[in-house]
Amino acid sequence: MLERLELEAFLTLAEELHFGRTAERLHVSTGRISQTIKKLERQVGAPLFERTSRDVRLTALGERLRADLGPAYEQIGAGLAQAIIAARGITGSLAVGYSALWCGDLVIRAAEVFRARYPDCEVRIEEAQLGDPFGPLRAGRLDLQLTEFPVREPDITVGPLVFSEPRALMVAADHPFAGRATVSLEDLADTVLLPMTGKIPDYWLEYHYPSRTPSGRPIPHGAPITYWQEVLAHISAGSGVSVVAARGASYYTRPGVVFVPFGDAPTIDYGLLWLTAAENARIRAFVNVIHELREQDDPTTR
Repeated sequence: MLERLELEAFLTLAEELHFGRTAERLHVSTGRISQTIKKLERQVGAPLFERTSRDVRLTALGERLRADLGPAYEQIGAGLAQAIIAARGITGSLAVGYSALWCGDLVIRAAEVFRARYPDCEVRIEEAQLGDPFGPLRAGRLDLQLTEFPVREPDITVGPLVFSEPRALMVAADHPFAGRATVSLEDLADTVLLPMTGKIPDYWLEYHYPSRTPSGRPIPHGAPITYWQEVLAHISAGSGVSVVAARGASYYTRPGVVFVPFGDAPTIDYGLLWLTAAENARIRAFVNVIHELREQDDPTTR
């Protein structure tokens, strides 16, 4: 039977591959880690690490043991965290925002699971406008939201990636790009891109509505749009084109608008955000539910 220190020492050393750093993380002496690993190896009956004066490496047996023990240890930790949350009690209210409709689908599912798990906590859901992506959080109207990255704000905590979506270009049905199988980022120099406007950071706008192609060619920008709902009308009228997640073709259907996938653009990534100073047990519990659902939908996210 493994003792707790043996388990933690083995898994931490397997990650750090350094006895000193392992000892620092576990708040024990380097000698204690060395003794613990030797004891474990005697119990197993074979070396788990190869040690030289320069480095530490896992043996094949050590790799196998890490693969076997790692998921179980993570599950124990997650179970303990859930027990702590339950013991503290999740009560009060939680306001959750979302940007894209597919984000809303996941938030609504998570809210149903959350309400069943924490019936004493009320959950309110609302759409967060792209024109003011962080205003509702900073005003206290939302506690957290699922929205597009990148986010580099000093007062906002960025949670782990929830999902990534390939990009597409929305164009009018009579646009020269409409009949193509794919478009490229270089093609943006030959059309008019319709950007969003509002209280949006420049780094976010440049990522989603670039001013230049990868080769440096300028990308013409049309009149900025304040509300996303206006985008389809402007595109169908031939005012320009806009970048969107390819999944949008299933949500934003409108006669006269075509979705053409990019062949070379980076994905649009989505994750959860919350004010760092306002983090609490309710937020952490909802974040856990979101990631549980994502793991159920796509086991590769584990």
